[in-house]
Amino acid sequence: MKSTLPFLALTGCSLLLSPSADACTGITLKSKDGATIVARTIEWGGSDLNSRYVIVPRGYTQRSYVPGGTKDGMAFTARYGFVGIAVEQEEFVAEGLNEAGLSAGLFYFPRTGQYKDYVLSEKDKSISDLQLVSWILGECATVDEVKAALENVRVIAIDPRASTVHWRFADTSGRQIVLEIIGGEVRFYDNPLGVLTNSPELSWHLTNLNNYVNLFPGSAPSQRLGAIELNSLGAGSGFLGLPGDITPPSRFVRAAFYQATAPQQQTALKTVLQALQILNSFDIPVGVEFAQGQVPSDIPSATQWTSATDMGNRMIYFRTMYDSTIRSIDLNKIDFSRVKYRAVALDPVKQQPVQAIKIQ
Repeated sequence: MKSTLPFLALTGCSLLLSPSADACTGITLKSKDGATIVARTIEWGGSDLNSRYVIVPRGYTQRSYVPGGTKDGMAFTARYGFVGIAVEQEEFVAEGLNEAGLSAGLFYFPRTGQYKDYVLSEKDKSISDLQLVSWILGECATVDEVKAALENVRVIAIDPRASTVHWRFADTSGRQIVLEIIGGEVRFYDNPLGVLTNSPELSWHLTNLNNYVNLFPGSAPSQRLGAIELNSLGAGSGFLGLPGDITPPSRFVRAAFYQATAPQQQTALKTVLQALQILNSFDIPVGVEFAQGQVPSDIPSATQWTSATDMGNRMIYFRTMYDSTIRSIDLNKIDFSRVKYRAVALDPVKQQPVQAIKIQ
């Protein structure tokens, strides 16, 4: 098995336990014509994750990795074809959409989650956390089916030194759930807000929003402080106090505020573009999470890619740290009964295109 160190670092644990950009931010927007769009970032500042998109046909069989690096866990065959974006290894799909309209993605979840230990006698029903998205996308059409499927499997870690993750699932009804495994217990939460970041657990983040009850869009009105009149120095004073750092609690609050105040767009495509614009605010410069002069890798950003998924129209969009052009894959144009499995680099050329304007 190829070393999974970069991905394990993404999910919270390099072998040296060094700090890194451990930030994934997810939002959800709804259009006036009824579409639900889920969008997210994925970060890791330690190295290039060599991300790729994978196309998985119906009937394609995979097997889970187990501790020790062998493919000796649960075998699973796709009932539904899907498209996913994988990191470091093509088996490790971090975000994807299947032909039934189910969206699934994993998010970093350090020091909060805890899976059950791997038990050799139960290897045939053990699925690695890094492959759960692939299994679910091939198996389920709705969030209710996701819940039922998890009753019969054991989610395990490939490397006990790595962090846990948690997962977001959404279907064409617009319903969204979050799966967290804490103390070995599988917990599902309905997520009507549609925002997700990292640790701690989702319920904590929702409670923490009450600390920002004073925020509102626009500018604060003038008021007097004794003999002095106070006026806003610029637009946006209504959300003074909105946290600007990159910690998961702060990003959750900021994402919730930006999402809630975004004007609703007419169509699904306009909503996709709006979601990607909002997530521009969560791009992380590659150097900020490391001490001065200790940036370990020559990559342009710690935010390696950003995606947006339109479940109803079966479209997945993405842009990357190497190419900010928005690209899309239309699942309606894929015959999942005939297409061959493939894994293709998101960026065959790792350089931002620059278009020169010709002046005549």
